[in-house]
Amino acid sequence: MTAQPPVLVACAHGTRNPTGRRLIAELALAARALRPGLVTTAAFVDVQPPTVVDVVAGLSADDRAAVVVPLLLSGGYHVHVDIAQAVAGAPGTVAARPLGPDPRLAAVLHDRLVEAGADPRDPLTAVVLAAAGSSDPRSVADVENTAGLLQRSWAGPVTTGYGSAAQPPVPDAVAAARRAGAERVVVASYLLAPGHFHDKLGGAGADVVTAPLLPDERIAAVLLDRYDAATGGPPSAR
Repeated sequence: MTAQPPVLVACAHGTRNPTGRRLIAELALAARALRPGLVTTAAFVDVQPPTVVDVVAGLSADDRAAVVVPLLLSGGYHVHVDIAQAVAGAPGTVAARPLGPDPRLAAVLHDRLVEAGADPRDPLTAVVLAAAGSSDPRSVADVENTAGLLQRSWAGPVTTGYGSAAQPPVPDAVAAARRAGAERVVVASYLLAPGHFHDKLGGAGADVVTAPLLPDERIAAVLLDRYDAATGGPPSAR
């Protein structure tokens, strides 16, 4: 008898925004569509149920192996504490690394900027990569890494700003870009879906704010890659 593959637990932050909830749910469904037969379920670290602790405990009680994939763009407190603690006491359950940084996410960011009317060839168009923010330096390093990936395809300067906890705040980053000589400043929303942090970006003083990353099928591919890395590779490789 072939062993069942581990359940993919897609663990998001959580949001009260109905569009954000729908897009996160559709991301898990898109991963299932790319990998027929894969069992997926949702969990959250904040705001909405079910919690990752409860989901992992339920699967463990049913003797189901699982991989918790953080639907998060960097490795901060939720990854290194909340999710790590949730899987620590559950035999057969492991945590994958978060979605970011990844070159495919930088490519989606680039496309969102172009869709918003920004010119990647204009050296006077500055980009502020706007992330949710974390006090964990590993999260900040991940966001800076993503900014570096985006800079490869952008003529103007790419800097970072944060919604909370990390420095500088997005409005300060926008102001700094203008002081540095930018004629146009575009905020690239480094968020998966609409919600609290994206709502705040409109008041940051930029000329344009891009849409969040979802929906985009490349993100579902990243999600599956994180799952595969945690399980030792896709079924064909095993």
